[in-house]
Amino acid sequence: QVQLVESGGGLVQAGGSLRLSCAASGNIFNINVMGWHRQAPGKQRELVAVITSGGLTNYADSVKGRFTISRDNAKNTVYLQMNSLKPEDTAIYYCHAFRPGWGDYWGQGTQVTVSS
Repeated sequence: QVQLVESGGGLVQAGGSLRLSCAASGNIFNINVMGWHRQAPGKQRELVAVITSGGLTNYADSVKGRFTISRDNAKNTVYLQMNSLKPEDTAIYYCHAFRPGWGDYWGQGTQVTVSS
């Protein structure tokens, strides 16, 4: 069993910044990929950013240049630094982890609201 706990969401004005954190615990052996997805009301869940254990990253086009994903393997924690936030970034943000041979794990989500 793997548990993912997000923190750092909240309400921010357009142009502001937030930093999300996700801590993994439990049977965390061999988790290769961690990342963030988000889902706004009435829309499908979308990939925001991912990072491998080797440090390779990928971002959705809509957040490139504004968001930065990072990972502390020793602490089993992934971060998402979000700058220049826009109202369209408003969504529930979910932490995700992939464990080869076992599957996917998801956090409970944290709400990010950006006011115009």
